[in-house]
Amino acid sequence: MDGNGRWAEKKGQMRHMGHKAGVASVRSVVEQSVQEGIQVLTLFAFSSENWHRPKAEVSLLMDLFITALKREVKRLKKNQVRLRVIGDRTAFSQRLQKQIQQAEQDTADSKGMLLLIAANYGGRWDMMQAARKLSRQVAEGSLVPDDINEQLISDALSFSDCPDPDLFIRTGGEQRISNFILWQAAYAELYFTETLWPDFDKQAYSHALDDFATRTRRFGRTSAQGLKT
Repeated sequence: MDGNGRWAEKKGQMRHMGHKAGVASVRSVVEQSVQEGIQVLTLFAFSSENWHRPKAEVSLLMDLFITALKREVKRLKKNQVRLRVIGDRTAFSQRLQKQIQQAEQDTADSKGMLLLIAANYGGRWDMMQAARKLSRQVAEGSLVPDDINEQLISDALSFSDCPDPDLFIRTGGEQRISNFILWQAAYAELYFTETLWPDFDKQAYSHALDDFATRTRRFGRTSAQGLKT
C-alpha cells in the first residue's frame, strides 16, 4: 500500500495525513474483497525496514494502527472477516500488542475472508525465523537435515495454513517487491499501478482484478498447458 506520504505532500499536507487517508482505502478494499468472494487478503502495513523512517512519522503510524484496530473490529465482525497480524510483534509497545491480540480474538469466530495485516514484517525475516525453527528441530534430533524440503520450509513460514498468493498488487508507481512475502509470492501475478494508495478506489481495484483475469498462469508449463485465472 504505497504512496500515502507522497499523496499528502502533493496536497501540501503533512505526511501523516496521507496515512490517515490510506485507512479509508483499506476499508474500501476489504469490503470489495468480501463482495468479490476473495478468501485471503494480505495488506503490507509496516515493513521491518520502515523503522528507519523519521521517529515522529513512525510514532504516528503506531498510534494510527491502534486507532484503526479499535474502530474497524465491529465492521470486520459484521462482514465476517477474520483478522490476523503477521510479523514480529515484539518491537511494538505492550499497548499495541494487546490491541492486536484483542482484535484477533474479537474476530476469531468469523467464517468469511481472512484478512492478514503484515506489520513489522519482512520476507527475509520470515525465512530467517523459519530457518531457526527447522534448525532447532535438527538440534533436538527430531529432524534430519537431508529431510528438509520445500514443504517443511513452507510450513515453518508465517501464514503457512494459507494458499500462496495469486495476485500481488503494488500501488504508488514503484515496481519492486520490497522484501514482501518472498517465498510465498514465487508464482504470484504482479500488478503495478501509478495510483497512490489513498486514491486506490473500487474502480482501481476492479481494474487490477480484471487484468488478473486475463493472465495465463503457467507454473513452469507451456502456454498450451497454462491455467487461465
